[in-house]
Amino acid sequence: METAESQQQAAPSTFTAFARFVLFGGGVGLASSFAVAALASWMYWGLANALITVVSTLFATELHARFTFGAGGRATRRQHAQSAGSAAAAYAVTSVAMLVLQQLVAAPGVVLEQVVYLSASALAGIARFAVLRLVVFARGHSRVAATVRTARPVHATSPRTAATGGPVVLGHAA
Repeated sequence: METAESQQQAAPSTFTAFARFVLFGGGVGLASSFAVAALASWMYWGLANALITVVSTLFATELHARFTFGAGGRATRRQHAQSAGSAAAAYAVTSVAMLVLQQLVAAPGVVLEQVVYLSASALAGIARFAVLRLVVFARGHSRVAATVRTARPVHATSPRTAATGGPVVLGHAA
């Protein structure tokens, strides 16, 4: 059984975690784009996008818990909720960027739209990485939880107290 301390030692460096974040997050994002296109042939695009977004966020969070940030196992409900929140914020950033572009440029070309979208996505991705690393999968969370689960009160009695018929401690006559 792995302890919180050995999990702490297994934490990847920031560079390694970021490379894994890009690999896993990007891979899931790429697969999701194909899945949305396929599913949209059977249903309304907005619904297909929403379904794939939920599934891909759950899957990416599991990958990030197990491999990207070395959390040592499955993601918790709290981690899934926080990850979903950061994904929703990233989605909002890219949507706002595109809305602002539409307001500033009457008929933006495909290249300009891609530059704006990809730039907003990159900034949102960097912010999401920071949130996941520093909050969602922060190493201190698992250490504190492990300490709370394993800590037990220790009551000491001195030999002198035991000899004089001192107080009863933890069910043992002193």
